[in-house]
Amino acid sequence: MTASPWTRAVAIVTGASGGIGEELAVQLAAAGARVAIAARRANELERVAARCQEAGAVGVLVVPCDVTDRTQCEKLVAHTVTTFGRLDVLVNNAGQGFWGRADEVRDYTVFERMLRTNYLSVVWMTLAALPHLKATDGRILSVGSLSGKLGVPMRSAYAASKHAMTGFLDTLRIEVAASGVSVTTIHPGFVTTGSQARNLGPDGRPLGAMPVVPRSAISAAECARILLEAGGARRRDVYPTFAARLSQWLRLVAPGRVDRMVSGAIHGKR
Repeated sequence: MTASPWTRAVAIVTGASGGIGEELAVQLAAAGARVAIAARRANELERVAARCQEAGAVGVLVVPCDVTDRTQCEKLVAHTVTTFGRLDVLVNNAGQGFWGRADEVRDYTVFERMLRTNYLSVVWMTLAALPHLKATDGRILSVGSLSGKLGVPMRSAYAASKHAMTGFLDTLRIEVAASGVSVTTIHPGFVTTGSQARNLGPDGRPLGAMPVVPRSAISAAECARILLEAGGARRRDVYPTFAARLSQWLRLVAPGRVDRMVSGAIHGKR
């Protein structure tokens, strides 16, 4: 029987206080990894740490951290390496959502906030972790979005930041190929994370509720499982649903049809 690539591995998971990040942390712990979990909500991190322990974790490090702050990202990596002695896996999961038409935005800082959370945090975490990952032939796993590959109505600020993230990781993959470090990114459509109510609206404030959850949405646990399976095999891009995979082929031959499909999914037209 093939051993799990996560057994005794040391992993950092950002955005681990709920949703996909929580499931990633618990599944890594259950597979035998030592996990540093990071997010801003310290009380929720403690809850997730307890779940990791129940799953059989051999080591859990709780690190309250705001990944929009480069210094805090660097300290998170340093603290993890000091505690566990190495770093094998970086999971870039922390993110912030947005919902609203671009021409209805009244608080333009939402675009900057999206970039800092969804793109710059990935840059800062990755560059801080990279020297340690090179030493262990490590893995970079990241939660992207289908919005980072397509134009999606109502998600302009979010989609732009995820496009930036994807471009950075695609370029990095080529640059570090000879070092032994692999870069795996999952590109899901909608995921039922429970965090959608915190999506920012055009006024820059949390919406408090999600206007639409398409029936094609997958669970956070399933998204985490698929990413870890792909990361363990050092695959590069993962599209977890048939519709997501189809969109990537179809946009090459019929981009207008993809626009209509995406618009229909967002606006509830089947």
